[in-house]
Amino acid sequence: TKIQNRNDKNKKSSCNKSFPSLATCWGILLLIMVLRFYFSTVLEKQIANLTEETQTLKKKNEDRAQWSIDAYCPKEKNNRKCNACQAGWLYFESSCYAVNNVKRAEWKTWEEARNCGTLYDRLHENKNIISLKTVSKKSWKYDENKGYWIGLRVEDGIWKWLDGRNLTNSSWMNQPPSDGHCAVSVQDEGFKSVSCAEKNPWICNKKALSV
Repeated sequence: TKIQNRNDKNKKSSCNKSFPSLATCWGILLLIMVLRFYFSTVLEKQIANLTEETQTLKKKNEDRAQWSIDAYCPKEKNNRKCNACQAGWLYFESSCYAVNNVKRAEWKTWEEARNCGTLYDRLHENKNIISLKTVSKKSWKYDENKGYWIGLRVEDGIWKWLDGRNLTNSSWMNQPPSDGHCAVSVQDEGFKSVSCAEKNPWICNKKALSV
């Protein structure tokens, strides 16, 4: 009887010891299931977001492609005829130029005008003296404007173009660089330095379409 009682006690002790281990196992299993569900949910959400972003980018690219076709190859009697520049732009040396003769109330600061309103255009950047003279002739004086914004401004005490090039021909700008100043093109006078905060009309350019 004593032996049997001792065995019963040992069994109870063994069972009591096994319960914490079993509870721990169940706890770990439950934690794994919770983590799996969490990461599955997060992954599904990320995949959904990526799919949506991909579709958005695809739509934007399609819209841009259609915009380019309509802008450069307008329909005329159900036929498309492509031009080097879109309507209202001037073609010169593989580039297209737009002189924005807007009303005084619509003039912009240099920063407002720098991208010309689209991803494809930006303020004019001179490549050579011929380009300078051409743009200068188009910089008509009207409504007391001081000139037309071009893609040239002072950065760190140096005149720089929008693409990061330094202004290497000092004869194009006789005024010294002053922080907070940008360049305007004035008819038959070349470039002049004025405050970037002033409001003026502007000249844009972009690469012409090869046709």
